[in-house]
Amino acid sequence: MTQLKCSAQTCMYNQDQYCCKGDIMVEGRDAKEASGTCCASFRERMEGSARNAMEHPSKNIDVDCEATQCVHNEDCKCAAKSISIAGSHACNCGDTECAQFECGC
Repeated sequence: MTQLKCSAQTCMYNQDQYCCKGDIMVEGRDAKEASGTCCASFRERMEGSARNAMEHPSKNIDVDCEATQCVHNEDCKCAAKSISIAGSHACNCGDTECAQFECGC
């Protein structure tokens, strides 16, 4: 499992910069830099909507990853010890990115 910090405070799964979803998917099949990735699991928190899916946030989480050019990608799973999802004012998944993406190309 990967240690995840998330700055996407507008995501319904974010609680104290940790994820309450249980697992996430990072997209970016053709990414050559971090801006080409995004957290596909991001869901904007709407007023009156549920805050998260799990009861407690987790520091360690399963990260599925489609960014096959990233040096941390091993069989579509993130093998990095820790990552950060950036996107403090995100309104949709395209406003987020995996800050640890490192192109192995």
